[in-house]
Amino acid sequence: MKRKTGPAGRKKSRNLAHSIYNIEGWGIGYFDIDAEGYMTASPLKEAGQSIRIYDIVREAQEEGLRLPLQIRFQDLLRHRVFSLNEAFIAASAQFGFKGRYSGVFPVKVNQLREVVEEIIDAGEPYNFGLEAGSKPELLAVLSMHTNYESLVICNGYKDEYFIRHALHGRRLGKKVVLVAEKMGEILKIIEMAAAMEVEPMIGMRIRLNAKASGQWGASGGSSAKFGLTTAEIIEAVNLLRESGFESSFKVLHFHIGSQIPEIRDISRAVREGARYYAKLYQYGCQVEYLDVGGGLGVDYDGSASVFSSSTNYSLQEYANAIVSSVMDVCDEEKVPHPNIISESGRALVAHHSMIVVDALGTIEKLNAPAPKIDKESHKLVRRMQDIEKRLNRETLTECYHDLLSIQERAQSMFLLGLFDLESKAAVETLFWKIAAAIVAKYQHEPYIPEEITEMRTMLAEQYICNFSVFQSLPDYWALGQLFPIVPIHRLTEEPTHEATIVDITCDSDGKVAKFIDLEDVKESLPLHTLTDESYFIGMFMTGAYQDVMGDLHNLFGRINEVHVYLDPDEEQGWYIEEKIKGSSIQEVLEMNQYDQKQLVKDMKKQVDKAIKADVIKPSAGIKLLNAYEKALKDYTYMSTVKKI
Repeated sequence: MKRKTGPAGRKKSRNLAHSIYNIEGWGIGYFDIDAEGYMTASPLKEAGQSIRIYDIVREAQEEGLRLPLQIRFQDLLRHRVFSLNEAFIAASAQFGFKGRYSGVFPVKVNQLREVVEEIIDAGEPYNFGLEAGSKPELLAVLSMHTNYESLVICNGYKDEYFIRHALHGRRLGKKVVLVAEKMGEILKIIEMAAAMEVEPMIGMRIRLNAKASGQWGASGGSSAKFGLTTAEIIEAVNLLRESGFESSFKVLHFHIGSQIPEIRDISRAVREGARYYAKLYQYGCQVEYLDVGGGLGVDYDGSASVFSSSTNYSLQEYANAIVSSVMDVCDEEKVPHPNIISESGRALVAHHSMIVVDALGTIEKLNAPAPKIDKESHKLVRRMQDIEKRLNRETLTECYHDLLSIQERAQSMFLLGLFDLESKAAVETLFWKIAAAIVAKYQHEPYIPEEITEMRTMLAEQYICNFSVFQSLPDYWALGQLFPIVPIHRLTEEPTHEATIVDITCDSDGKVAKFIDLEDVKESLPLHTLTDESYFIGMFMTGAYQDVMGDLHNLFGRINEVHVYLDPDEEQGWYIEEKIKGSSIQEVLEMNQYDQKQLVKDMKKQVDKAIKADVIKPSAGIKLLNAYEKALKDYTYMSTVKKI
């Protein structure tokens, strides 16, 4: 029977949950816990209502969508577009900046059509544009881009087909900017524009000396993959003059990295970029735009620090730093203020998407039955028992070291064939039991030795969850990127289990064992006891890069997805606008050259052979083949039968 908690107890536990998972830090008003212990989403912050995420999951399941489930809050996406543009408008007003802000969304961060369409629509009043870094992205952008006052920025290495399609956009009257990454691209743009009789808009990426700290800082600096040196910029300008395309040089571009945690790095780079702009203007180049690239970070852990999964600045501070830095340099150099472009992707889309997974079970180290110990038991087993008996606060360190010593001796003897299985099982069981008791006694001590902290991590249970790290959290697996992970219900109950999360792939890397923390990185996450009812865990802020970078490890495909909109006319104040089914087994097999018809045909041959050999009856063979065909249409993830 569950213990009932009164209002005061629920409030205390709710506050504890806020502290454990630091929801106020990373949620920034979009996510919270309600009085009943459910995680909520507020896509418009205080300007709109809150939605219980649990209710979305329940409705999706009623509509036949199984977990894992991707939830997109489209109003939140729009709110991010609004917030970014308004931050630059406010900064310009505050400092008296005379240029415009002309932001673009780099579609590489999330190329999904509905995401891009929502950003385009929300950005229409601000003439918010798009950025493409490949031919497929450019072709998609050219089709979707209908506001000819907004920009289309073309980054990345370009062949003649890329350039030709960009120039087709110019012929239609679009503000398509070809940003040159190397000298050869300048030559090709001039040659093709002249042949097509099209006036190009040309940008040049300058390779700054400034570098940023953080996970992606190596992408900037003098050894960066992209960009022209100062000498190459001068050479390119002179080449444009000689060719009669000097007026086509419209944009000076730079980029020092993604997810920049330190605002001073941003200010330093912007000042260097602005200095290049000013000197080029004085050199006779009528450059209209200064593109500060990407880098606007997201505070994944809520620590507001320079840690790689955080940022020590707000959205408004970011806009203020860019506007004031550009303005200071331009005023000092006595040149006009340029229009500012930023290519902020992560900060626009990260918050709007999350994943809900269900826990299937646990792997525990303390679930073995207590061993029977008598005078006939091996002496190492009896010594383990002695440690357990003399364990107290004064003997903690001594007992811990004795525990490790006996475990090592037992393992060595087993490898030499001198230790039987029953004795080894007894030592293992007692080791984890005593280790847990030692860790528990240190729980309220003012100082906890590092070795005890490591043991606490080793004791953590593993919660088996129905998802694939490689498909849904590829940046965690590949780069160590941290994401907020929180149960979406039962948050008025105190979580009593330290746990890591393992997925259902057969790969040992398919686990999450690093979690956000205000001080460092936690190696376990407090979770609740599993019951016969479903236990749902939310993985938040997954909207940037994860959708398009997930792979098909073990052939686990895209997950089921719902798009949620606020609507005051709806009874519950919101509705699911679109339900998108995840990949079926047949679809992921076909991606890997397995033809569905051929699979069934080959299976039928084997069934027919078994029937002829009297291995199975014809009726059983037909049922087997029908089951096989039906399975091909099924979801790639596991089916669960727990109550919701």
